[in-house]
Amino acid sequence: MSDNEKTISHLKEKVRTFCEERDWDQFHNAKELAIGIVTEASELLEHFRFKSEKQVNEMFENTNKKQELTEEMADVLYFLIRLAQIYNIDLTTELDKKMIKNNEKYPVDKVKGCNKKYSEY
Repeated sequence: MSDNEKTISHLKEKVRTFCEERDWDQFHNAKELAIGIVTEASELLEHFRFKSEKQVNEMFENTNKKQELTEEMADVLYFLIRLAQIYNIDLTTELDKKMIKNNEKYPVDKVKGCNKKYSEY
């Protein structure tokens, strides 16, 4: 199934079942899952280290490299989904709320085409 066919709730249930079958709840507290997110994000970042934009684009065009990158992305998503699942966080609602805040911090008329942080303009 693709992104268009699954909900975040479905992903949470899939991850919950996977972890419960392995009796991993005992290892999955907020600290350990947050560490997992950062660790996996670092593994993703490692692929881009010292690469030019051209080289990065080439990695996404190479089937094997793209698979490596997407597996790291899936690892990050797994830990984020697991954290949200255990602590009953509605990621869709929270993202919507965060986007409202971001829209206030980064109004289009002030930041279009600019990558400065909101405190710099």
